[in-house]
Order: sequence, then C-alpha cells, then structure tokens
Amino acid sequence: MHFVFRLVALFLLAVAALAAAFVWWANRPLDLPGEAVEFRVAPGSSLHGTIQQINAAGIPLQADLFKLLARWQGKVNAIKAGSYATESGETPYTLLVKLVEGRVSQASITLVEGWTFRQFRTRLDAHPALRHDSRALSEAEIGERLGLPWRQLEGRLLPDTYLFDKESSDLEVIARATAAMQKQLGEAWAGRPAGLPYRSPDEALIMASIIEKETGRPEDRPHVAAVFINRLRQGMRLQTDPTVIYGLGENFDGNLRKSHLQTDTPYNTYTRAGLPPTPIAMPGPAALRAAFQPAASDALYFVARGDGSSHFSRTLDEHNRAVNRYQRGGK
Repeated sequence: MHFVFRLVALFLLAVAALAAAFVWWANRPLDLPGEAVEFRVAPGSSLHGTIQQINAAGIPLQADLFKLLARWQGKVNAIKAGSYATESGETPYTLLVKLVEGRVSQASITLVEGWTFRQFRTRLDAHPALRHDSRALSEAEIGERLGLPWRQLEGRLLPDTYLFDKESSDLEVIARATAAMQKQLGEAWAGRPAGLPYRSPDEALIMASIIEKETGRPEDRPHVAAVFINRLRQGMRLQTDPTVIYGLGENFDGNLRKSHLQTDTPYNTYTRAGLPPTPIAMPGPAALRAAFQPAASDALYFVARGDGSSHFSRTLDEHNRAVNRYQRGGK
C-alpha cells in the first residue's frame, strides 16, 4: 500500500514539476532577434499556420508548447488576423493575449486639408505599410471597385489622420475617408440654415473646396464663404483663381497668367457663372462648416494683405483701394 502511495505521490510531484516548468516557459521572455519584431497573421490562419508565420519572422516560438497554452486558455480558434509587433519582454503568454485581443500594430496616413485626390494618391502609393491595390486603377475604377456613386473622387475624402492595420489595402483607407466625408456632409446638409444658394449637398461641397483653397487664415473662412455666397445670390461670377488653376491641371507651371483667366474651361469662374462642376480639393471640417455657416457680411470682394489674412470689401471702389494698398504698395 505504501508503495502505491509513493507512486501516486511521485506522479503528482512530476505533474506539478511539469506544470511549473510549463508556467515558467509561458511567462519567460522570448529570445527575440530584436527589440520589436513584426509579423503578420494572414486571414483564415489556423493555430498551426499562425505559429509558422511567427517562426518565419524569426521569433523562436515552440509550436507544441504554444498549442498547449492556447488549448489550456481555450483560445485555439480565437486568434485574430492582422499585423503585430512584439515588445520588449514579450512572453508566450503575452503574445497569445495580444493575438486573441487583436492588438495589431498600426500605421497612419494623413490627408491634408486642401490636397487634391492626385496628391493623396501619391502619398498612398509611397506609404510602406499599405498594400497598394489602387495603384493600377484609374480614379473611375477606384470608385467602381468601392461601389461609390462617383467616378471623380475630388473633394469626396475627408482630410484627417487615418490609423490602419499594417498591410491593409489602400482601398480601405479611401473607403473610410469617403465614408467620413459623406457623414459630415450629410449632417451639415440636414442641419443647414434656410436661404443658402445650394441646390444639393454636392454644391455645398464644391463651395467648401473653394473656401479651403482661398483661405490663408482659419478665422477668415466664414468671411470668404460670405463673399462667394453673396456673389452666387447676386448672379456675379465667383472669379476665384484656384478654380482656374485646377482647370489647368498638370499644365499649370505655378505662374497664373492673364491668358489663363481668359481661357475658358469648365473650371474658369472668370468666364463662367456659378460653381465649377466638381470640388477642386479636399475641404476640411472647418471649410465645410464655413460653407454652411458663413459670416453675416455683405462683402463681395477680398484681397490678400500679404500676411496670410484678407481684406474684405462691399464695393468695387473699396476693393480697388484695398488692392492698391496691399498689392501695389499704395500706388
């Protein structure tokens, strides 16, 4: 009988020792080849496939023990796909928790207020953490691929900084930015005050893009908006240089000439009345707000003072005097 008890005791001691060794392994820092090692778990990966991808990144994870740890925690099928990065002191246990909670490593990209879609595409194409699925697509094909109702995406993306899981598709970023703009534009349109000269949300978006490009200082946005809205109401041409420049496209060399102002294009607001056919840039939230909440002003003109701000005038005579003062040195 004593012999049986001794065997049982030895067995229990062995189990306890194995359990202790397993717990020690699970909480022992991994021998990483660097402070932070990045790896990606592909969508649909099994636990075995996940371990293979982790090992392929140079992380020495013992497959059998990690599988046992996942089973012990009841997390065999709970691992989330995505890009991950190890941290200093990472253990098998903390790594499993990270995979289960989906604490992916993120990157970011910023769409700057006033940028064109072409400028943003250049930034997308150069981003090392994105998958460049849009690179071979035309602007119209991007809209079609995303199921968007537009084939021109100018002005349709909301300027902001977007976080994303590394190796995400650039199409996902574009989709999120368009959804964000639609949300803001829809809310602004639903709460718009009476009397604005817009027939549709798109016209308000076009106006916001012009305000964005014409404003040197944030506090001037509502006043710039008032000038253009007053002009629309009176049937005056907007006569704004940024629309002319946009219409010139890649032919613009940085020097706007008188001949450009006289050359008719759909975007030349010197030769054509009303708004141009599309936005000319990506307006930010402040420009969008100004388009719906212009200053209480009857100004019809403005001129740059040379310090980033603008001088606003109600009459042409007053405007001409301001032009002489601020752009011709008082002559």
